Amino acid sequence: MWLELSLTLRASDQERTELALEDAGALAVTLLDADADTPNERAILEPGVGETPLWGEIALSALFDADTDRAGLLQVLLDLLPELEPAQLRFREIADQDWTRVWMEDFKPMRFGRRLWIYPWNIEPPTDEPDAVIVRLDPGLAFGTGTHPTTALCLEWLDGLELAGKQLIDFGCGSGVLALAAL
Repeated sequence: MWLELSLTLRASDQERTELALEDAGALAVTLLDADADTPNERAILEPGVGETPLWGEIALSALFDADTDRAGLLQVLLDLLPELEPAQLRFREIADQDWTRVWMEDFKPMRFGRRLWIYPWNIEPPTDEPDAVIVRLDPGLAFGTGTHPTTALCLEWLDGLELAGKQLIDFGCGSGVLALAAL
């Protein structure tokens, strides 16, 4: 069992809050855009060397051992951020799981182009599309499931090509999904 502490804070408070939580025993600290899944969400892509850009408002979550003193954590944060209201802090217990596999529950079949499908190994593809090309992958096995935009574009492009008798090289460094789709 684990204890997760979540709160929203300003970017200017991030570093000292993160350090205080680590000093208080945080095993992991995660920073996300507080506006995630809203029209105001802002992606941070390819920051420059030495840059650590952040969002204006950050959703911070910290993971602790289950027996961590909640009142002690609350006091650490209130001492650090006096303007913080205790109601802004959310504690939740998280059961221990096989984390390397749990994320795959959200991996769903994806279609690329007219015929090409990527299916996770644990979902049986339908049989009502006789000309469908089905590629079955274990999404946790390697990088390259088709979710990255460049891979998705290549898969869609491959679906539109006639590749019988042709040679193809997959220059990727993961699952070989492009090579598999070209078969």
